[in-house]
Amino acid sequence: MEGDTLMSNNISPSYYQKGSIEVTDYITSNEMSFIEGNIIKYVTRYKEKSGIQDLRKARWYLDKLIQTQMDIPMEDMK
Repeated sequence: MEGDTLMSNNISPSYYQKGSIEVTDYITSNEMSFIEGNIIKYVTRYKEKSGIQDLRKARWYLDKLIQTQMDIPMEDMK
């Protein structure tokens, strides 16, 4: 169906399908958390989509992951 193709393209755009494994498949197969998955997502797509903005988003999630691992409030990490 045409609607299925449109929905599939919106959910899985080309910048998530590079290489031998789709980003969402990589994230789920490695049982990553939401935060970890977003780091992978933004780093994977930054060249094709939003450039520096995506790298900043990835950094925000990476800082958040570090915070959760260290159990330190985000404002104390600056």
